[in-house]
Amino acid sequence: MLGTHLLERGNKVDGIAEQAWSQLVSAVNSAGDTARQAKRQTSHLADEAGNRIGPAADEAWSRANAALEALAGRRPSLPWAWLIGAGAVGVALGWLAGSAARAAISPARQSSDEPDGDTTDRIAYVDVDRRN
Repeated sequence: MLGTHLLERGNKVDGIAEQAWSQLVSAVNSAGDTARQAKRQTSHLADEAGNRIGPAADEAWSRANAALEALAGRRPSLPWAWLIGAGAVGVALGWLAGSAARAAISPARQSSDEPDGDTTDRIAYVDVDRRN
């Protein structure tokens, strides 16, 4: 009888140890899942913060370089690409405006001066010889 009592007690201790072990494993697995979820959330937040701070950091870097150049006594360079681009756009717009003006004036002049619209036969010569 004494031995059976010890066996029952041993089974009880083993059961408690097994239950404690399973709770520990469950807690570790839950902690791992929680850690992975926290890692995802914090990496997402860090990415958002980087996206917001990135342009500001670039602007700060360019301003710091400009300040250093100014302290060194150097003037900022001209934005040649912008100037050339603006000149090209101006030339294109001027050409378009001139073409549109010529196209608008040309039909009006033909209808008032030439009834048939054929100007190839009429060429006017002016005598500029002054021998008198």
